[in-house]
Amino acid sequence: MMTDKEKFIVLVDNDRLKKSDAIILLEGDGLNRIETAIKLYKDEWASVIVYSGGIVNLEYGSYPFSYAQPILLDAGISMKDILHETQSLNTHEQAVAIVKLAKQNNWSRLILVASNFHQYRAYLTFLKTAFEIYPELEIINSGARDLLWFEKNEWGMRYELLESEFQKIEIYSNHVASFEQAIEYQKWKEKQV
Repeated sequence: MMTDKEKFIVLVDNDRLKKSDAIILLEGDGLNRIETAIKLYKDEWASVIVYSGGIVNLEYGSYPFSYAQPILLDAGISMKDILHETQSLNTHEQAVAIVKLAKQNNWSRLILVASNFHQYRAYLTFLKTAFEIYPELEIINSGARDLLWFEKNEWGMRYELLESEFQKIEIYSNHVASFEQAIEYQKWKEKQV
């Protein structure tokens, strides 16, 4: 019998894309998440990219927006279609800032882009925040799944970081939805047009 955690992983990894209001590109893992956001934008899944994060810590993989902006512009994305959320310093703060931004802009659906190892915790964090601030918000997963699991970076190997992400789900339990809540939310999402 599968656990709720195992079912949750399968659902996140196989989330169905839908036309959305914005692509949320979470800062972290160097600049490795950008290509996924660019592809989603060019494939017209959303017309806005929000780069979320205000940390500058190159050894940890938190690269500033000033590194990402030229890549986005060189890919042909107009500056008018790029927003930068600058205040957040961790995943929970990113979730709060972005969910509030979505509510202010009357956005009903977001595509969340994080690295393969971080997508699970990021999604649970955004989901818990949406429940508290903007329950009708739909969050779609489109993690940067084409990243190599065993590639060594200054901030670690993604395969090794995966275990620490699930440990953080337990540690930060007050900031994340449960696996069961996420499964129920996935059921709700399937009914949304």
